[in-house]
Amino acid sequence: MAQKPIGRFAPSPTHHLHLGSLTTAVASFCHIKSLGGQWLLRIEDVDFERCKSAYADSILYDLDALGLHWDGQVVYQSARTAIYDEFLYDALASVSYACRCSRKQLDAYRAKNPTPHALNTPIVYPRLCLNRQLDKHHPDSKIRLQLPDVATAFVDGLQGVIWDNPAKSLGDVVVKRQNQMINYILACSIDDGLQNISHVMRGLDIMPMTVAQLDILNLCKLPAPSYFYHLPLLLNQDGQKLSKQNLATPIDTSRPASLLLDALKLLGQPTNDAMQDASPNEILDFAVRHWHHEPLKHKGTLAVI
Repeated sequence: MAQKPIGRFAPSPTHHLHLGSLTTAVASFCHIKSLGGQWLLRIEDVDFERCKSAYADSILYDLDALGLHWDGQVVYQSARTAIYDEFLYDALASVSYACRCSRKQLDAYRAKNPTPHALNTPIVYPRLCLNRQLDKHHPDSKIRLQLPDVATAFVDGLQGVIWDNPAKSLGDVVVKRQNQMINYILACSIDDGLQNISHVMRGLDIMPMTVAQLDILNLCKLPAPSYFYHLPLLLNQDGQKLSKQNLATPIDTSRPASLLLDALKLLGQPTNDAMQDASPNEILDFAVRHWHHEPLKHKGTLAVI
C-alpha cells in the first residue's frame, strides 16, 4: 500500500508570521490537502539565541485563526537535541570532525593562501581541522560534516532538474556549533526522515541545501522526501527576500479572508470577489479543490511588495 502523502510547514519562531511565510504555509497546506495528505507543523526552534516561545505561540494562533489546521501534534525541535546528537555521534561520526577554527583564524589563513572564488558563491572551509576526532564527552568545539564530492541531481516540481555538488557549493558544513546549538541543515534533514515527509514545499532560498540534506538522510539511513517544490519568493522594494531579518510586517489575522485571498492571488491561484465574505475554511476548501502548480513553475519571484 502506498504511503499517504505527508507535507509540513516548518517555521522558525524568530518573529511573527509575515506575508512571505504565510504564502509558504498556504501553498504547502493547499498542495498536500489536494493530494489527500497530512499537513504537519514543526517549529524549528533550535536557534536558542533568536527563537522565542512567544513567537511560536503567535504562529500557532495565526495559523489556527486562518483555518490552517495541522494534523497531529506540533513538533518542537528544541526538545529533540538528544535525537540529533544520537545521529551525529553514531551514523554521521565517520564523516564528521571537531573544528576549533575561529573566523579570525580563517581570515588570516585565506589572506596567506588566496584561492579563486566565484561571485555569489560561499567560501568553503579549508579543512584545517579535518583530522580532529569527535569527543562527545568534551564538546568544546564546533562539529563539521563532510559532504560527498559528487554531482547529484533531484527533480523539483516547480524549478525542474537541479544539479549540485555539495562539497563544492557548501563545503564541510557546521552541523553543531561550539555553544551546542544544532544547525538547521542537520535538524531539518533528520526530522523530515523521522516524520516520513514525502512532499516538501518551501522557499526557493532553501533549495541550495537540498542535495546536502538528501546526503544526510542517506547517511542516517532515513527515508528521503520523494517530491520537492521550491516556491518563488516575495521580495521587498530593495530586491531582498521578504523576511523577519528585513523587518517584514507581521500579518494581522483580524481579516482572515482578505489575508488568505491575498496569499492565493500572489500564488497565482483562482479566487473570486464573492469569497471576500467567506469563512477561512470555505476559502481553503475552494483553494484545495483548485490548486495547481502552473503559475509557480520556473519562477524566482512571486512579487515585489
